[in-house]
Amino acid sequence: MKIAVINGSLSSPSKTYLTTAYVADYIQGQYPDIQVPFIDLKDYNIVFCDARDPEDYEGDTKEVIDIIREADALLVGTPVYRGSIPGSLKNIFDIIPNDSLKGKVVGFIATGGTYHHFLAIEHQLKPLAGYFKAHVVPGNVYAHNEHFHNKQLIDEGIKERLKELSDSLIELSKSINKSASGPEHPLIPRKSLSQS
Repeated sequence: MKIAVINGSLSSPSKTYLTTAYVADYIQGQYPDIQVPFIDLKDYNIVFCDARDPEDYEGDTKEVIDIIREADALLVGTPVYRGSIPGSLKNIFDIIPNDSLKGKVVGFIATGGTYHHFLAIEHQLKPLAGYFKAHVVPGNVYAHNEHFHNKQLIDEGIKERLKELSDSLIELSKSINKSASGPEHPLIPRKSLSQS
């Protein structure tokens, strides 16, 4: 099994990095048979989506697409800015093929300065997962400034919830029938006017 963990923050260090790195380390330590590719967006030079066929991307962009396509499940971490996810993370969802997450299980982690934006997972990320016909772990983790100190995740409650999220993602992914993803979407070709 492969579980891709995505750090959707470009800041270094960041709360999102600390939480996603924590779950990646936890999974690798508790489940040595599971591969955990870690996508830290700041380490990749990913082009902006320009409506081309996803098969035509190259370099880092193609590498990230391939990691996501090959993963059996995803844990996605994002900072919340202005009540929404950053463009760098949204761009990942724009470039991947429409069937990349179909039938897969996805878990979400969000971070912010305060509890002000904790519903971003419900309003931003879960609908996005629904578009891709992914199954979402029925629970998520939101961490804010008070859960960190000296650039470290210190809150034991958040750590436990991150472990529970990871365990639930693995159990759900192992037990779910990935073909039970609902009716097919109509074909939505990717084609810009420049390709006409």
